[in-house]
Amino acid sequence: MKYAAIFALAVVSVPALAAAPPAPSPAPSPATIEVTANSRVSKTPDRVYIDVGVATEAAKPQEAVARNAARVSAVLATLRTAAGPGAQVMTTQYSVTPKYRYAANGTPPKLEGYTATHVLQVRLDALDRIGHVIDAATGAGANLLQDMRFTLHSEEAARTEALGKAAVRARREAQALAAALGLRIVRIVSVEESRPVVVPVMRAQMAGMRFAQARIPTPIETGPIEVSASVTLTVAVAPLAR
Repeated sequence: MKYAAIFALAVVSVPALAAAPPAPSPAPSPATIEVTANSRVSKTPDRVYIDVGVATEAAKPQEAVARNAARVSAVLATLRTAAGPGAQVMTTQYSVTPKYRYAANGTPPKLEGYTATHVLQVRLDALDRIGHVIDAATGAGANLLQDMRFTLHSEEAARTEALGKAAVRARREAQALAAALGLRIVRIVSVEESRPVVVPVMRAQMAGMRFAQARIPTPIETGPIEVSASVTLTVAVAPLAR
């Protein structure tokens, strides 16, 4: 008798591991508008810095220094009186340098002597005394007028005003752009500012010397001080609600 062997093949089905849920997509970045606005404020100067000095020459450095010291002492005493209370006088430059004569034929230069230079800076808030101060200094022996710089006693207030106007203008321009594009401003994303710049008024050198030599009271005309600022504004925008 023959027996047939019957084999049963069992297939075991193992359930697959559950797949991880997909990571959520990052939220889209909001649309933005960026504008840069500039502002300029003009102010009348109320402070001036005047650099006056004395240059003296002599064959020996000690002689140049001695002559310079005598004349500067006279100029200092006169300036303190002419500038009035509240003015400040300080030394900004002092030097003793050799003076050479150069020949056209290329021979070595020849030492002729020495020049002592002493420059004083006068800070003056009474601008109506500028001409009087220059005339008094030159009358006392000053022979240098290096420069004259007009500025503001309180620059911070002018900077704040210029910066505020630039910010208002930037916001107004951003609103105008958004409205023109059918959008509305949702929030401010960032604000970047540039430090406001104060541009002082400079005057030509030696002008006071010429008037003093002509025995004419030195006329001084001031100009406006320009203070500029810049603001870059970035705002998020969205469509207008329907």
